[in-house]
Amino acid sequence: MAPATSSPAAAQKLFPFKGSVRRTEAPRRPSLPARKYKSMAEIMATAKYLVIERADYSDVRCVQCGSGDHDDELLLCDKCDRGFHMSCLRPIVVRIPIGTWLCPSCSGQRRGRSLSQTKIIDFFGIQKRSDGMGEFASTQDGRKRRRKSASLVLHKKKRRLVSFTPTEDHAQRLKQMGSLASALTALHMEFTDELTYMPGMAPRSANQAKFENGGMQVLSKEDIETLEHCRAMSKRGEGPPLIVAFDSFEGYTVEADGLIKDMTFIAEYTGDVDYIRNREHDDCDSMMTLLLATDPSKSLVICPDKRGNIARFINGINNHTLDGKKKQNLKCVRYSVNGECRVLLVATRDIAKGERLYYDYNGYEHEYPTHHFV
Repeated sequence: MAPATSSPAAAQKLFPFKGSVRRTEAPRRPSLPARKYKSMAEIMATAKYLVIERADYSDVRCVQCGSGDHDDELLLCDKCDRGFHMSCLRPIVVRIPIGTWLCPSCSGQRRGRSLSQTKIIDFFGIQKRSDGMGEFASTQDGRKRRRKSASLVLHKKKRRLVSFTPTEDHAQRLKQMGSLASALTALHMEFTDELTYMPGMAPRSANQAKFENGGMQVLSKEDIETLEHCRAMSKRGEGPPLIVAFDSFEGYTVEADGLIKDMTFIAEYTGDVDYIRNREHDDCDSMMTLLLATDPSKSLVICPDKRGNIARFINGINNHTLDGKKKQNLKCVRYSVNGECRVLLVATRDIAKGERLYYDYNGYEHEYPTHHFV
């Protein structure tokens, strides 16, 4: 084996590198630009809100009325730190909100915008007719059913539910549905005409009328047929003649867009079903009692804060005044329907077109504060 050579010629032959030889160095890091820090003014301008609490709030006055009286009803905005009486706000606030509260100016809430016909149909998942019976066939069917129901009432001398009469004008029905879709969209809600059971809340198996303390009245077979008939019409986009309007004093309200007869089924109260114990500290102002169980831990409520229908926007009366009680034209009734608890809103008298719909929020429990209601 030949010995290894160390001559420069041999090294250049083995490694034919031309040029200067230097020690390997680590790559140099490029110079970074100097950091620029935002000023406090820039941070305050872009921050959502930052309120520095005052040491003394004794001089706080209501922005609307200028009075500092009834400080137990003064709400402080978590952004501008100004005060507002609950009864001076429009719409009024009946309960002290839980958590962060922003005044109307700081919340930037906007009323829902109008929707196109296609979006309205998609929003409600309306089923298109494919039987060739024509657009107003179901309306005629409803009239026949009402005549039949009326004869039953006379024969049995017992009041039965009456199917609502959808508006015949297709364009006006779209306007009615559009008003509801806009209101639901403004509150970031989804539409549902049924009770919904979500994970982490009460299961459907918990909704059993047999758990009701003292029992629950059972909806008759004839009334169940009327209820199902109304549901079928609603799925075709032929709902009750109602329109959702925004009032600066009451907030969202529901008005009759046509004559509604006494005992007419208006709507079922829908939303997420949950245990009352899970909602003890919930500030949702539209929860509805569904089940008052003998075991309080099994009592249920309907929570229309994420999902619901037009019943969510029907207002309550001030049951502390005679004028408030006179406005009531609906009743809220809990029924056992095929063994499950359901809440139905029914007309208690004839309702004229343009009249707003009201019912008593305290039909079962006298715990809801209605003394500020109009």
